[in-house]
Amino acid sequence: MITLKKILCPVDHSECSYLALKYAISLALKDEAKLYLMHVIDARLYDTEIYKFSSYKPNEIDMSKIREDLMKSLPEGTTDVLEIETIVVKGVPFNEIINAATEINVDLIVIGTHGRTGLTHIMMGSVAEKVVRKASCPVLTVRMSPPIPSAS
Repeated sequence: MITLKKILCPVDHSECSYLALKYAISLALKDEAKLYLMHVIDARLYDTEIYKFSSYKPNEIDMSKIREDLMKSLPEGTTDVLEIETIVVKGVPFNEIINAATEINVDLIVIGTHGRTGLTHIMMGSVAEKVVRKASCPVLTVRMSPPIPSAS
């Protein structure tokens, strides 16, 4: 039987990352594992109006607000029963996730995936896909259920 001691869950505040967070909490509760919530400020932020990379530099106030938002994303009472730590960094998301997982020596990464395909996938890439390919630990990807087509 595998016992998880450390779980990393990247949160980008999308619906699918919140779904992944539910899985991460459930797994952490089962094994009484420490849960690391991570948010990566993408260093490649793109300014679409002038077609140049943004020079925005997050300050400590921004980082504190992001940490606070991460904790607010948890269901009420979660911090009473789990040990939780927040990680906020700036960089390329998949690299930072892999680096944190290695540095902390996590047992599992739980990450949401948008399930993009086609041109959107080519343009934006998939953070989850890159994490799965490059992480040295197991990765659980959580995908949103596709919408059910209406019968018209």
